[in-house]
Amino acid sequence: MEYVYAALLLDAAGKEVNEKNLMEVVKAAGMSPDEARAKAVATSLKGVNIKDVIKNAQAAPVAAAPAAASAPAHGGAEHKKAEPKEEKKSEEEAAGGLASLFG
Repeated sequence: MEYVYAALLLDAAGKEVNEKNLMEVVKAAGMSPDEARAKAVATSLKGVNIKDVIKNAQAAPVAAAPAAASAPAHGGAEHKKAEPKEEKKSEEEAAGGLASLFG
């Protein structure tokens, strides 16, 4: 990430974003520069107008983060929907109900 910041700083200062300059900025920040990372960033930004990219990124609409529907509401305890309880009737009540159907 520090190489991206270094590239932004170099661009803002009007300096060329290349491997050597990236390593100098990282070293000036008190970190040990990594030649491979500096080369990768410099190569990926070759021919890129950073100011245009930043301008277009600011104009792009931000998508809202989707709500975490699967996240439990109360500290890990899952809530189940209340299911209607079935009333258990004794066999005599059930038999009496059937008898009333037939007279």
